Amino acid sequence: NHKKAEKRLKHWKKKVHFDRWYSYQNKKCEDNNKTVMVFFHVGSYGWGGTADPLYDGKNFVASHPDIIMITVGYRTGLMGFVDLSYLEGGEEYPDAPNLGLLDQIEALRWIKQNVQAFGGNKDNITIFGESAGGGSVSLLPIIDEAKGLFNRVICESGSVALTYSKEECKPFTDLLIQHTNATCVKDLLNMSEEQLKEVNEKINQYNNFPQRDGKLIPINPYDPYVEGKTKGIDFIIGTNANESNYWIGEVGGFIPYRFSTPIKYENDLAKLSLKDRKRVQDFMNSLSGYSLWKINEFYNEMMFRLPAIKQAEEHNKNGGKVYMYYWTEESTIRFRKACHAVELSYVFGNLDETIYTGERADEELSKKVQDMWANFARTGNPSVDGLEWQEYTEKDRETLIISKDCHMDKDVLENQRKLLAPLLYTFINPSYATLNFNVPFVWKALLKFLGVIFLLVAIIVALIILL
Repeated sequence: NHKKAEKRLKHWKKKVHFDRWYSYQNKKCEDNNKTVMVFFHVGSYGWGGTADPLYDGKNFVASHPDIIMITVGYRTGLMGFVDLSYLEGGEEYPDAPNLGLLDQIEALRWIKQNVQAFGGNKDNITIFGESAGGGSVSLLPIIDEAKGLFNRVICESGSVALTYSKEECKPFTDLLIQHTNATCVKDLLNMSEEQLKEVNEKINQYNNFPQRDGKLIPINPYDPYVEGKTKGIDFIIGTNANESNYWIGEVGGFIPYRFSTPIKYENDLAKLSLKDRKRVQDFMNSLSGYSLWKINEFYNEMMFRLPAIKQAEEHNKNGGKVYMYYWTEESTIRFRKACHAVELSYVFGNLDETIYTGERADEELSKKVQDMWANFARTGNPSVDGLEWQEYTEKDRETLIISKDCHMDKDVLENQRKLLAPLLYTFINPSYATLNFNVPFVWKALLKFLGVIFLLVAIIVALIILL
């Protein structure tokens, strides 16, 4: 009994010591009052995670020790974004199409409640992300459940346009049914974890984006920006000059990209009215160069730049503060140029992560970009010494061109904006789950291929006759 009492006494001494230490640390953290930045990772809402070294925050925080950096994991793919309403019992899971977003909201709620214990200021939280992360931080300000959980937003190459309608979510559910033979939700619940993981890997390339369900996300997600629901939040929003070039690497190189992109383009064109197709043709005629790069620019505008501009101008109309950028610093990888995600190495200061940059990122530009992001998170103003980043307004459309020679410009690519902005209602997105290959490009390519075969056969026959 004596030994037990002695052991218990040591335990309580340790506990008292820990409580005093925790209380001291807690007070010390409250005094620190650090700015909080929360990053939502990329991955097309189908993959990705916080362990990716590309957005490891240690270098950013080492250069800006008054900032706490948090990266958030959320459910993706089959676990995060699937519409079960087409299955028996699916009505019991109405939130299934947007579980990943609900995870993000829950993470922000936890951060708001607990970040002070880590030295953070719960009243100075900036959320930011790229691609799916940029789409997430564009959607969170229009979701009632997320209201008051953050103060500022940095959207990199993402917007509310990176969403699907209910109809666009159905092909993913059909694939799920096809690969599991499930007839009801109960069948899915009876599957093992390993079976679900295996199915997810098979169908994940056709993953869903968040659904415009009319519940969590409005059918028209621009409406809350138009109505001024976001005006109390400060924004940075921008895109890269050659976003679409990123997919050259994703589809396996230039040759597959050369053939797949026109097929996607002709599928999207077929969904438009004759009047809208005429508008697209006018846009194409306004560009010079090879047809593939014209198609690329169409997608740069429709999927990235114009949705970002729409958010920015509506936010500004309602008195909200917003800063716009256009990234032009290029990758050294052939054909990539200023592609989607090329800025991430610069933003996080992970200069040796060259998956998109091709070579070590420029240290001076990285420092400048980090300082702008940090200043914005601290104060709402991203300007740095020697560079005043002016607010975006609908009148002048002030835009920061980000390159080694950072400078302000006005109404970048004005003519392209005016030609295509009326088509934003179409929500053209990267979905290719239901591509139709019966399009003119395929037939033309097939005829060219047969023509080449015929010519080769004719040459061989002629050589045989001559010999």
